[in-house]
Amino acid sequence: MSSASILEIRHLRTVAALRDTGSLVRAAQLLNLTQSALSHQVKLLEERYGGPLFERKSVPPQFTATGRRLLELADAVLPQVESAERDIARLSQDGSGQLRIAVECHTCFDWLMPAMDIFRQRWPEVELDIVSGFQADPVGLLHQNRADVAIVSEWSPSDETESSLASLTVRPLFSFEMVALLANQHPLLSRHHLEAADFAGQTLITYPVPDDMLDLVRQVLRPAGVSVPRRTTELTVAILQLVASGRGVAALPLWAVKPYLDKGYVSQRPITAQGLTSRLSAVWPARAGGRNYLEDFVRIVRETTFVSLPDIELL
Repeated sequence: MSSASILEIRHLRTVAALRDTGSLVRAAQLLNLTQSALSHQVKLLEERYGGPLFERKSVPPQFTATGRRLLELADAVLPQVESAERDIARLSQDGSGQLRIAVECHTCFDWLMPAMDIFRQRWPEVELDIVSGFQADPVGLLHQNRADVAIVSEWSPSDETESSLASLTVRPLFSFEMVALLANQHPLLSRHHLEAADFAGQTLITYPVPDDMLDLVRQVLRPAGVSVPRRTTELTVAILQLVASGRGVAALPLWAVKPYLDKGYVSQRPITAQGLTSRLSAVWPARAGGRNYLEDFVRIVRETTFVSLPDIELL
């Protein structure tokens, strides 16, 4: 079996991804492979070692002795490989830099802070910071050299001139479902999902952002000609408190509110029969292409959020 005659780094990444994600489907997403390609790779490894790596019917996978030994090797080798790759990248640079992050979403901090902690461990010589305050136009800060990378949702190239568009690098991060949040006794809970007309007459509780930055308004309400009054607050927990007390409804990422839903603090319904999907991307000036830590920052964000947050899909 020549294709599996040598144990390769990609094989170790495969078993580590299976453990970290808990399924073949999500491991394939994390590794940017098709499920069939990942299954084929696992099959070759199992043929090489003469037995299964994990129990197929267990969720999450329960690894066999062979699988556990490969995991031990992965945990020992992969950090060294990644550390060496970063060291090599540093040799082509001055060994230092800065990464000022501008965000336009309040809930970004729930996943951004853990990713930043990992980044600091891997790139201690890079000065890492968040541009203070909510940013309605984070991409504009890039052009003003006031930020090094912007985290944006539904960023459209049409927002940029041709010259400025050519000067930007865009990396998709992940997508997630936005859900409608309702008080536990709200009449709309009788519906399987909410359409635009269901929001008519409701007060929409949101962060203090322009209408164009609200997925619910931009993708659902405005196309249907539905206009609703808004009440704003800076904090996610304040939004949930207002919803729970019957002061209005809200639309937030499912991953951001799942702990409150699990505790029965509020209830949720999908928005439209197809669901309402939001997407995040990282944008930075193309002139920064030589800074390898930018690409590594994106990789850290994608991997940590995909493993730690529920219902995340990589883009």
